[in-house]
Amino acid sequence: MSAVGKRDTRKKKNAKAQSGEDVLIARYFKPIARHPGALGLIDDAALLGVPPGHELVLTADAIVGGVHFFNDDPADTVARKALRVNLSDLAAKGAKPAGFLLSLALPKGVGNSWLKAFARGLGADAKRFGCALLGGDTVYTPGPVMVSVTAIGTLPKGTMIRRTGAKVGDVVVVTGTIGDAALALRLRQDRGAAKRWALSAAMRKHLAGRYLVPEPRNALAEALRTHASGAMDVSDGLVGDLGKLCRASGVAASIEAVRVPLSGAARAALAAEPKLIDTILTGGDDFEVVASVPRGKLASLQAAARAAGVRLTEIGRVVTGKGVQFRASDGRAMTFAHGSFSHF
Repeated sequence: MSAVGKRDTRKKKNAKAQSGEDVLIARYFKPIARHPGALGLIDDAALLGVPPGHELVLTADAIVGGVHFFNDDPADTVARKALRVNLSDLAAKGAKPAGFLLSLALPKGVGNSWLKAFARGLGADAKRFGCALLGGDTVYTPGPVMVSVTAIGTLPKGTMIRRTGAKVGDVVVVTGTIGDAALALRLRQDRGAAKRWALSAAMRKHLAGRYLVPEPRNALAEALRTHASGAMDVSDGLVGDLGKLCRASGVAASIEAVRVPLSGAARAALAAEPKLIDTILTGGDDFEVVASVPRGKLASLQAAARAAGVRLTEIGRVVTGKGVQFRASDGRAMTFAHGSFSHF
């Protein structure tokens, strides 16, 4: 056998020696792991430097098929949602994205087309938000697809926005609009809802998009870090998450429900079915940021939000006491069947 023939044989043996996991990683994820610290995804760990005078902020969230997304949702939107829900946590802490680790549990039957689309969506958002894929793990599961992301951010030492910082007299603000994703979920579960709510095609598309691919407010992270006294992202519903912020800070909040920012689609749905206010305020999956801001810093933060193209709305204030009180337009105290989404 010629020397060339021997090399060809060796290549075939090496190819056979590669596990299916190795092939999957090399084909779909190595091309998007461009950060030098990822080491080409051929090692068991990655390297990440920290700028002088800075520290790391770490957060982890998992999404599961049939719980956080529908099993027939497009693979690229699943990938983007998995990364963005973690980026939302970094934004609420005032941190700049630096990188992330990905753990992917796949059942049998997930084919190349799904993986290709997943990697395409993940790579696009990793580039857009400056958050590099550094490594992770891929495993088999007998259940649905599960995607777990650990996101890493950086910020100057001692400047992270905590849940414990809200002070009496602060203004309560929220980014974006509330309730869209929860209404989109209702539309997926109730096919007649769109007609009852008199939603146009554009409205239905808007709501669906907010559920499939949330918009983390990283563009406002630095301004929040320098202005907010306390903050957290709204993942389990505005009522419940603001309640968590107040409990951690030992304060209460008084909120005017009519001031909570809603999209045109949400307003149309609410006009048709007023009871939807419960779903809008407690439903979750908003991935906006709710924050407490000293009154003297509000105007500056609002200017920063306008410059960043992020909607920011004042909805109430921090007061003495315990709990969160939402009031209707007539001044009456509102009650909710469920304060927030909970897995348990």
